Amino acid sequence: MYRFFQSIIKPIFELENIKRIVEIGADEGKNTLQILEYCSQIEGALTSIDPSPRFDKQALKLIYGQYLEVINDLSLISLQHLKHYDCVLIDGDHNWYTVFNELNEIEKYALHSKKMPIVFLHDTEWPYGRRDMYYLPDTIPSEFRKEFAKKGILQGQSPLSDQPEAINSGINNALYEGGSQNGVLTAVEDFLQTTTLNLSLHKVASHHGLGILTPKDNIKDKKIDTILKMSNL
Repeated sequence: MYRFFQSIIKPIFELENIKRIVEIGADEGKNTLQILEYCSQIEGALTSIDPSPRFDKQALKLIYGQYLEVINDLSLISLQHLKHYDCVLIDGDHNWYTVFNELNEIEKYALHSKKMPIVFLHDTEWPYGRRDMYYLPDTIPSEFRKEFAKKGILQGQSPLSDQPEAINSGINNALYEGGSQNGVLTAVEDFLQTTTLNLSLHKVASHHGLGILTPKDNIKDKKIDTILKMSNL
């Protein structure tokens, strides 16, 4: 997600006057730092949700304390309790169940607040656009959890692979790509089929894919499309 920040995410933040931001999945904090710099410039606020972030929370608090809240819990628990936000960046557990239900929680917030936050979703293309992965398999109900293994993924091949060039071999990956309720982009598409909100989906194919959900607005949709074209990503 951090690769999109300067050329896509930040310009959309500025276009939409985004101030209250939720980040799902912080990992090493590369995107967290960029968001915090933005927040410090506009007096914004970031809530970062990650059960096990790999950055020094105390060090960031010393620098950005007034702009940063860190929640060490699952997104599907945390989202239920958040009161005010303009935007959500989803880059956490890349599987259908988690993403679909994250979007459902955001929809509940939108209906209650009468304002749909902008949602950025990473990994809408290969390898996880159409394939689940599970950081914490036991948190996914068994009826929504695909069979999985810690084996790698090869582009253009559905079964997992032991070949050395296969990627993400240390992660719990669904055994096969495609089919129903499998992958991030599938979750987004299924949400768009069920939501009562009128939304636009903007997509970028590079860096494993970025999806952007916004309230449908012809003028703003064109402005966002222009930002995407100018990004050269």
